[in-house]
Amino acid sequence: MKLAKLSLAAMMVAGLASSSFAADTLADAFKNGKVNGAVQGYYWTKDTGNTTAEIFTTGLDLSYETAKLYGFAFKGTFQSSSSPFINQDGRDNYGDMHGSGAVLSEAYLSYTLGKTTALVGRMYLDTPLVASSGSRMTKQSFEGAAIINTDLPDTTLIAGYVQKFQDRTDGDGNIGKFKREFGTGSGVANDLHPEIEDGAFTVAAINKSITGLTLTAAYVQANDLKDIMDRLSIAYAEADYKGKAGSFSYGLAAQYYDNDFGGNDTTYDANNLWATKLSLGYDAFGAYVAYSKVNDKTNGLGVVSGLGGGADLAYTGSPIMSSSYENDTEAYKVGATYAIMKNANVGVSYTVNDIDSADYEAAFAAIEADYAFEGALNGLNTALIFEDGSKDASGKNAMRLNVNYKF
Repeated sequence: MKLAKLSLAAMMVAGLASSSFAADTLADAFKNGKVNGAVQGYYWTKDTGNTTAEIFTTGLDLSYETAKLYGFAFKGTFQSSSSPFINQDGRDNYGDMHGSGAVLSEAYLSYTLGKTTALVGRMYLDTPLVASSGSRMTKQSFEGAAIINTDLPDTTLIAGYVQKFQDRTDGDGNIGKFKREFGTGSGVANDLHPEIEDGAFTVAAINKSITGLTLTAAYVQANDLKDIMDRLSIAYAEADYKGKAGSFSYGLAAQYYDNDFGGNDTTYDANNLWATKLSLGYDAFGAYVAYSKVNDKTNGLGVVSGLGGGADLAYTGSPIMSSSYENDTEAYKVGATYAIMKNANVGVSYTVNDIDSADYEAAFAAIEADYAFEGALNGLNTALIFEDGSKDASGKNAMRLNVNYKF
């Protein structure tokens, strides 16, 4: 896990419109294509207090992207996964990691004209409210269409429609397949995996016109959630300012989620979350403090943060076990990071979730480290996360060791 993230706009432009190389004939488009992929091995363990769950999972990703021909290009990505070691407690606790098999997760046609790129097919998406999660062995994917435009200065505009979703696994020991059942970014709603018969559309705008300030606005609406509700609408807004003065760095950010649930079932009333984050740094050292609050309406879902596990932007989630989206949740998080060297980072954090109406409080202490090899082992990356949730009734501690080689 990288402790520093690329911006959403940069990931969208780099990830979805990166085929800058061109061809003169169809044959050349395929001959001049690019192949890349990853070999991965993940070992995870969790002590629940009564049992110890363990799983070791291996995976292989292969991607092929053609060169552009008259603005057109094609990309396909194949994912495979297997768990050569898993105990019974691992099966019970790691249903989203235990999924053997293979799936064609990306198969899309793109067309680029000027500063506009359109895509149709199966694809990884990384928009604020519709986003694929790569935190497990198998990355989530969507089937649909998207368009990205950067004609306006310092602005990225995104629009998309998704009709199917490929989760990490099917929850029964097999790799995920494309279905109309969508996972969500937040834990409470994700248990439902709603079937969205009419698909979902999303729009987003990311603006960086003011130096240091990133403004994000996004909206997603999913219609006809079978047997649950008529409509799920999510709006999101964020202002994130980062500055620097010599070796000193500083930042202030605020975010807001608003949920609206359609239909006559008052079990799912509208709800919202707001959060703020302050960060300070000096040279290779950084520190931050964050706070979030979910409205205390008892709507059964808390706040739904989006479609796909990657649509999880709240500032106050811990690396493994905690979530900030349940009803009446106040969450506090403090953390620090240190870049030991340009390719090695370490970070610590402490998160508290307080649900006054449920008389519940839990604390989570975590340490994260990552290292990217150089020289003969360039492309090999390791990440380690350990989290202690001993004050949480749901578990004691968890550890994740991820090793991957990208080529």
